[in-house]
Amino acid sequence: MTGNRVQAFLDEMRDHRADHFAIVSRVHEIVQQSGPAVSEEIKYGGLLFSSRSAFCGVFSYAGHVTLEFSAGASLPDPHGVLLGQGKLRRHIKLLALSDIDDRHVADCVALARQAADA
Repeated sequence: MTGNRVQAFLDEMRDHRADHFAIVSRVHEIVQQSGPAVSEEIKYGGLLFSSRSAFCGVFSYAGHVTLEFSAGASLPDPHGVLLGQGKLRRHIKLLALSDIDDRHVADCVALARQAADA
C-alpha cells in the first residue's frame, strides 16, 4: 500500500511540477541506493525515508525542493551545505538538478543513513 501512495505522489509531481519531479526522483534514487532495507512513506507532505529510524525526507515547496535530515544537527558537514538552526534538523535547499551534485547530496545521505543505522 505504501508503494502505491509513493508512486501516486511521484506521478502527481511529474504531471504538475516537472522541474521538481526531476530533483525529487533523483534524490529518491540516491536514497534507495544508500543501502538495503530503506523504507519510504508519504508523510508531512513529502517523501520520508527510514532504515532503523527516519533519516531524511524530500519535500517540494513553491520555489524549491528541500532534502531534510531528521538528526542533521548532529551530522558532520564537511562541505558546509547543511542549512538550519534548529536543535535537531538540517536541510539542503535544491533549486536545480545540478544542485544534487554541487551540494554533495549523496555524501550527506550516506552520513545520515549511517547515523540512523548506528
